Amino acid sequence: MSVAQGYSGYTFPLKSLEAETPMKQLQTTGAGTPLAWVEGPTPEPKGAEVLLRTVACGVCHSDVHLHDGVFDLGGGKALPVAREGMTLGHEIIGEVVALGPEAEGVALGDLRVAYPWIGCGTCATCQRGDEQLCLAPANLGIQKAGGFGDHVVVPHSRYLFDPGTTDPKLAATYACSGLTTYAALKRVPKLLEGDHLVLVGAGGLGMMALAIAQAAFGITPIMVDVDDEKLDAAKAAGAAEAVNATDADAAKTLKGLTGGGALAVIDFVGSEPSSALALASLRKGGKLIVVGMYGGELRFPLPFLPMQARTIEGNYVGSLQDMDELMALVREGRIPPVAIDSRQPDEAGAILAGLKAGQIRGRAVLSYEG
Repeated sequence: MSVAQGYSGYTFPLKSLEAETPMKQLQTTGAGTPLAWVEGPTPEPKGAEVLLRTVACGVCHSDVHLHDGVFDLGGGKALPVAREGMTLGHEIIGEVVALGPEAEGVALGDLRVAYPWIGCGTCATCQRGDEQLCLAPANLGIQKAGGFGDHVVVPHSRYLFDPGTTDPKLAATYACSGLTTYAALKRVPKLLEGDHLVLVGAGGLGMMALAIAQAAFGITPIMVDVDDEKLDAAKAAGAAEAVNATDADAAKTLKGLTGGGALAVIDFVGSEPSSALALASLRKGGKLIVVGMYGGELRFPLPFLPMQARTIEGNYVGSLQDMDELMALVREGRIPPVAIDSRQPDEAGAILAGLKAGQIRGRAVLSYEG
């Protein structure tokens, strides 16, 4: 067994595929029921496929919804997504341990972050560069087995990104939380003097957005949350102001801080209360960008939409081009790190429960390296 050099002296073992024990995956057993370890043969990559040995995998709120098996649509309606045998986990970083006969661009032993939002590659949406919006997706951790398993098959090396010297546990989170926040921030209109950006939600996504907004876009946002500890952390990380959404005058406070309303609000929660506060905090001509999928309905009087010339827009993760841009910033050391809560893979179920209860600080990551 040889050893590869990683970030700041970090080392990880290079294991030959032949030396591996059978692949292990934590899979869903039903809607909201405990995950179960399943063993099977380690896949052999075909064509241009690349096999990664999982080094770390972030755990995201989307995993919570997929594990629960439902998205709350509000008004007593729900979108069922439960499926037995899913291997969740889309924030993946791994070591290249095997290559298909047509695979190029990576070598055995390379450490790579996987872009998981993979489309069919042939439809008009994919040809426009928006694979993440493909109607026939093959997303890792959703339609295809993800990082809750100790090996992951990636269909092509173009979906693999060099993390540079970044801690692998942190680098894994850029495949979703980093990418999502970067793509959402790109949707913010150009801010001039006197314009303001508000970020609703100071959890893992919000704190990642705060870091990227300052480092990559030169924006110092106002942060909103229901948890004073999270707001204190946001202030310590450089937020312009911090507002508790449970305050009766939260919307009035935000209007005062922004001189009549924010030009843009990004809602990383996506609940009925968070969207209502976000809309109440916008100025005329402002834009609401909804990222979170906590659930519920968006209620808004239709005449106000033209009267106030507002834009309501959704953002779903980001494109392959967005990922390329973000990872370039990561390799340059331009993105400051966020807090990582590292756990063992056996703790995946506990992490999902903690995320659902709002008890996780920073980004939760499963580490396969101890």
